[in-house]
Amino acid sequence: MGEMNYKILVVDDDLEMCGLLSDVLKGEGFSTTALSESLEASKVLKREEFDVMITDLKMRGLKGLDLLEEAKRIAPLTPVIIITAFGTIESAIRAMKIGAFDYITKPFQMDELILTVKKAMENRLLKKEVVRLRKEVEIRYQFHLLIGKSPPMQKIYDLIERVSDSSSNVFITGESGTGKELVAKAIHYNGIRKEGPFIAVNCAAIPETLLESELFGYKKGAFTDAKTDKKGLVFEAHEGTLFLDEITEMPNTLQAKLLRVIEEREVRPLGDTHSYPIDVRIISTTNRDIQLLIEGGRFREDLYYRLKVIDIELPPLRERKEDIPPLVQHFIDKFNVNLKKKISGVSEGALKLLVNYSWPGNVRELENVIERAMNLSQQETVLPEDLPKSLEQKVDEKLFEKAIQEKMTLSQLEREYIKRVLMEVEGNKSKAAERLGLDRKTLYRKLQEE
Repeated sequence: MGEMNYKILVVDDDLEMCGLLSDVLKGEGFSTTALSESLEASKVLKREEFDVMITDLKMRGLKGLDLLEEAKRIAPLTPVIIITAFGTIESAIRAMKIGAFDYITKPFQMDELILTVKKAMENRLLKKEVVRLRKEVEIRYQFHLLIGKSPPMQKIYDLIERVSDSSSNVFITGESGTGKELVAKAIHYNGIRKEGPFIAVNCAAIPETLLESELFGYKKGAFTDAKTDKKGLVFEAHEGTLFLDEITEMPNTLQAKLLRVIEEREVRPLGDTHSYPIDVRIISTTNRDIQLLIEGGRFREDLYYRLKVIDIELPPLRERKEDIPPLVQHFIDKFNVNLKKKISGVSEGALKLLVNYSWPGNVRELENVIERAMNLSQQETVLPEDLPKSLEQKVDEKLFEKAIQEKMTLSQLEREYIKRVLMEVEGNKSKAAERLGLDRKTLYRKLQEE
């Protein structure tokens, strides 16, 4: 690890010790700045970035702990090693509380110091990587990178912007594939909790027997296989966000326990006699009719209102057709990289099929269709023959399902179909009339009959 690009700042008003440390570190290949004045060190810290700082505890001017506090404020990623000939338990504890990486008492072996410096370097590199990854994640989930220019999506962006800096619970509803988790991450990574963890739990994927211990943790011996203590995911999400996907799949017994956690702001692991305070924002989702589940006794109404302080309903893709072209291009750009392809876009015929399809699987289904098409395509653009045959549907089958369920009359079904065609052609009545096989006058008359 000893390379000249690693910079170490040594601060000690004992000139002999300062020189010795500097020589030893340079001998290990480090670039070293040695200063005997702590006030000068404070100025240098503001001008230059160091990988490690080593400082004496007792000095003229700024004391070692004062310099440590200054370093934590100016350069929080730089580890600080305290050395002293006057070590006490109290000063060691205070140094570690302020944030010292290590505390070494004189006399010490130089090998010990070099080993500590190398460990401090590794710690700094790890912290820098965490910061880099966090920034990468934040950029990835900035709400303005969610794809969609339609009015419904503009409302979603506005909601995300307004609720991100709140710690109130959020309840997101929408069909499968509409991007509920993406919205949850956008809220988290653009808000006041972005420095905290984002812990995702799929309530439908974890067996009921394991969900309780996964969520709330357990003490050693709480059950046969509990060999050690385990922190639950609720506790892991402390000062961050707990994302409960498909919350309506949670068993009633756990719903009651989760309600207590929300009301009391503390969690008690299985087998423990103590409860522990937590600070967690819960974002939960469902693709089911929550009111029907409440009426059927399958979901607690009191928990629902605790979770739904802020509610966001995501529109299905068929209700925001104008978002399909930019989404298609986004997925083409993505899979060009993943599949090492050079496809520029989709043909007019292919785009027409994509826009006219009802997308029961929403954005997730569209992504899968584009990935499949790009794997099959042998041209510079995706053609209709690259798309699944199922896209060539002539009638929205879900409309018939709705008509049967709601016992629509023929005239009601006709009006609903006219509305959907108008939506697909973005309100262009000439195009709608052409699609419907009507003249414009007849279409206007039918619209006025509503």
